[in-house]
Amino acid sequence: MHLQLAWDATERGELVLAGPLADPADQAVLLFSDAAAAERFADSDPYVREGLVTAWRVRSWITVIGEAAATPVRPA
Repeated sequence: MHLQLAWDATERGELVLAGPLADPADQAVLLFSDAAAAERFADSDPYVREGLVTAWRVRSWITVIGEAAATPVRPA
């Protein structure tokens, strides 16, 4: 159910990338299109609702390098 929720969010353009961190796989990073989408996902996520995920947070990310950067910063 968790994976279906994630793939559905991806198809809607809300979830950009997601996956567990490795060694140890005790956390995950999910990149959403905006904070509201992340909040909606967590509210609906069975991992959160069933207590498998006991803590989560939404943080903004200022992207400055790369073709998809929202605020590109290039050297002078």
